[in-house]
Amino acid sequence: MNKIYLFGIGLLFLFSCGNESLPILGNREVKVIQNGNAETIDTIYQTIPDFQFQDQYGHSFTSNKTANKIYVADFFFVTCPSICPRMKRNLLKVNEAYGADSNFLVLSHTIDPEHDSVSVLFDYASKLGVNHGNWYFLRADRSYTYELAEHAYYASAIADSTEPGGFVHSGGLILVDQQKRVRGIYDGTNAAETDKLINDINILMHEKN
Repeated sequence: MNKIYLFGIGLLFLFSCGNESLPILGNREVKVIQNGNAETIDTIYQTIPDFQFQDQYGHSFTSNKTANKIYVADFFFVTCPSICPRMKRNLLKVNEAYGADSNFLVLSHTIDPEHDSVSVLFDYASKLGVNHGNWYFLRADRSYTYELAEHAYYASAIADSTEPGGFVHSGGLILVDQQKRVRGIYDGTNAAETDKLINDINILMHEKN
């Protein structure tokens, strides 16, 4: 008779062997399957849950569109006077490197949907010069976005009237692989970190192949 045991393990940074590999971030469960005297072990990693947003074109954007794709996620707001402009300049570099690749996406989530309407997001993307169809600017209910940021992407977003722009949020660029697992978080305001992100995307491209 087969017996299956599940062991819950907290937030981990799991490194694969070899130089050309990236960590898998998040929670995991180790599944031990007992079959007579033999045991097999499988590891179940945390993945990004299903989601639904509205993009800058007014269309529904669901997690189905990320299937089998590598993507970079970030959290921002259009009127941000502090870190967002630097983050977007660095994301433009990432998009220049991989924007023409149909297996790659960028997902930028607004944390201020009350102001950042579909038309505002469309104008913002146009002014940035986003001309590839793989960079989506997404909006949803604020609490829904905040929960996804914290529990799936290890990012933070808090409304704070004492801060410039009225919000505090992390500046991470989050790299997600084809199996919807977080593989890296990079400082979106730092040029060297952006270069590392670009290199790590290439590693995942080869990992897929």
